[in-house]
Amino acid sequence: MTTTSEPMSTTLKGCRDRAEQLPLERKVELLTGATMWRLIALPEIGMRSVSFSDGPVGVRGLGEAEGETSILLPTPSGIAAAWDLDLATAVGEAFAQEAREHGVDVVLAPQVNIQRTPVGGRHFECFSEDPALTSAIGAALVQGIQSQGVAACMKHYVANDSETERTSMVSRVDAQTLREVYLAPFAAAIDAGVWSLMAAYNGVDDGVETSPMTEHRRLNVDLLKGDLGFDGVLVSDWEATRRTVLAATGGLDLVMPGPGGPWAEGLLCAVRDGAVSVAEIDDKVARVLLLAHRVGAFAPAPRPTVQRDLPALARAAAAAGTVVLRAPETDAPWDRPAPSTIALIGANAERPHVLGGGSSTVHPEHVVTPLEGLAARWPHATIVSERGGDPRVFAPRLDVAARTADGLTARWLDVHGITVREDQIIDHDGWVRDIPDAAVEVVLTADVVVEEPGVHVLSVGTVGIHETHIDGVLASTGTRRVGVDCVLDSSVNTPAGVPVEVEIVAARTARIESRHQVINAAGYGRMVRAEIRNALPRSTDEQEIADAVAAARAADLAVVVVGTNEECESEGWDRETLALPGRQDELVTRVLAEVPDAVIVVNAGAPVLLPWLDQAMTVLWAWFPGQEAGHALADILAGVVEPAGRLPWTLPARADDVPVPHAVPVDGVVEYREGVHVGYRAWERSGATPAAPFGHGLGWTRWEHTLGEARVTDAGVEVDVVVRNTGARAGREVVQVYVEAPASDHDRPVRWLGGHAAATVAPGDEASVTVRIPRRVLETWDVRQDAWVLPEGEYRLHTGRSVRDIRGVVCVPLGATP
Repeated sequence: MTTTSEPMSTTLKGCRDRAEQLPLERKVELLTGATMWRLIALPEIGMRSVSFSDGPVGVRGLGEAEGETSILLPTPSGIAAAWDLDLATAVGEAFAQEAREHGVDVVLAPQVNIQRTPVGGRHFECFSEDPALTSAIGAALVQGIQSQGVAACMKHYVANDSETERTSMVSRVDAQTLREVYLAPFAAAIDAGVWSLMAAYNGVDDGVETSPMTEHRRLNVDLLKGDLGFDGVLVSDWEATRRTVLAATGGLDLVMPGPGGPWAEGLLCAVRDGAVSVAEIDDKVARVLLLAHRVGAFAPAPRPTVQRDLPALARAAAAAGTVVLRAPETDAPWDRPAPSTIALIGANAERPHVLGGGSSTVHPEHVVTPLEGLAARWPHATIVSERGGDPRVFAPRLDVAARTADGLTARWLDVHGITVREDQIIDHDGWVRDIPDAAVEVVLTADVVVEEPGVHVLSVGTVGIHETHIDGVLASTGTRRVGVDCVLDSSVNTPAGVPVEVEIVAARTARIESRHQVINAAGYGRMVRAEIRNALPRSTDEQEIADAVAAARAADLAVVVVGTNEECESEGWDRETLALPGRQDELVTRVLAEVPDAVIVVNAGAPVLLPWLDQAMTVLWAWFPGQEAGHALADILAGVVEPAGRLPWTLPARADDVPVPHAVPVDGVVEYREGVHVGYRAWERSGATPAAPFGHGLGWTRWEHTLGEARVTDAGVEVDVVVRNTGARAGREVVQVYVEAPASDHDRPVRWLGGHAAATVAPGDEASVTVRIPRRVLETWDVRQDAWVLPEGEYRLHTGRSVRDIRGVVCVPLGATP
């Protein structure tokens, strides 16, 4: 056997030689997680355990340290909205810095699925509806992470673009569309040297093979590891692997999480029986060993060479990605004197939605609210905060420590109903995971202190078998036994809870007693889901809206923050509507009727309808802005930092105009009928008018463009554009070039993004930028030749500020491939 003194090879071939020397049992053991987030160690060859962590907006950590916190960066769509590859690289470096602080080797990011439909549940977690922009941002972020010795695990390979029936549905995508749109970001990342990819839950029908992505030999072996030359690890999404042999022969390299699972239980026998070859096992092991080498698992983990001020980066990134949808040419908020009175209005001003739900969740040490940010920026101003109605359906989570007499009592029962342990829980986040081995159910009891006169609403959100009594009333029961589906299946993983109204005249306690099944969620562990919620007595929505309008009318500066929340945008389900929840549209309309110059801030990750958009003077799209939300907003309003973002997707004006309004499978299949005409490409084909087009963003100054030379190079085409800042403030301009192909027998979009470049220019000055359009972006996939081709003819290159704001057109002749 190889000894620890022998150097570890840095090539896949060298690692394969090392793999061949390991005992078969150890090879197989290495290919399934040892825990939720770790692989086994191989001390006999000097390899420590390799660790993984979720991370599209930060690095959550391994769950091995109590109270673990992490930096919370803006949502990926907000990062992409900056159209800034340097920023994407810096974010990647920040991920690596955080990863090493948490003992993490592999960050499960970035997420590069295409925003095919605006209702997609994880839309906020993706970069863009455009494959070129997604590819550029994704590759830059990968390079940032891996430059510091931490692995990126790009996800979810492939065509995993919606959440409905996500663990079982099949995406039916034609070969041209797959190559040009959905595979493009993964191909770009492989060119950038990505070290690992994640195989998605869904299946894909590419016209030749229909298989789950954990088993898709054509896409995993022939294309990914063959045509594209991927030398990294293809790891399953958590609990995605279902079958032993088909996954092993279908190109999957690593099953997560562990312990247990189909490979732990059956792969060794499959190899001994000849169903899976030893050579296939050696290739998988070699890839894992190469990954281990790359992240420093055969030596002390490398320290990142770049150390950033992470809160400062989060603050700058949030502002840089903020998109100005509308702004007046004079008397914009950033041009006004410091206000002495501020009205801060909206439920999202009170509780900003700073990240989307699901696996991207991280726990920051603190979130700067809009109130905190504005108060820090203008310490002498009087700030009045009004919610303006409650858009949430469910009550807020109960603070168990603050609002119960003695915390939450957990009495654990075995199969005979005998108590095996009793715990007092003070810090309760809705999940209980410290469970005795013999326990099969638990009785949770809490005496909720209800002091405020009026009607309180209490509920316990849960899944699985349960029986809940609140203040002596049977609130809800459940008879369906659940397992890992409580994590993966949106039909069972949303703990709504049945509300019970408790009327209070004098302060007292209301008892909650709730009996729950202990859920065995496979690699996710054993758990109990019990989210206790409590809504305090409050004014009606009508009264809250009236109070908000009055506050706005009396203030020097009115800021209304509207948006989605944790009930709307999350992994696990797709949205059913593009409308803002609750009466937020009415709130905005009524404020604007009294205060036309009120600043409207949209705190949402994915598109929502804004029926009042044309009535507002200033509208900012702030995304899920991360932990520095309030500071970033204050920086913008005070004129310190430009909101320089550009939309990475199309904002619809009407739901009826949306090209792909839903992604509901029919007989388990989602048909990608639009083909290559995804996102703004479909809007260009239909001619419908959106509320704001792809690439739109006004910033805080004005620009003139002068088209320069266009050159054909071996790498593609270069276009020069001179931008002149005609406004009064220094600003950053993003020049976008859209390609229009000559007529041919290939199905091509009306126009598509070829490339972009940016420059920061002082007022009155100008700068020349060069936009480079890679040859691959100009090409199309010819299904007859099974190859990339460049149809011969004259290509029109449209330069401008968005797909609908074109400032110049130049034609270049391009030739066909041999």
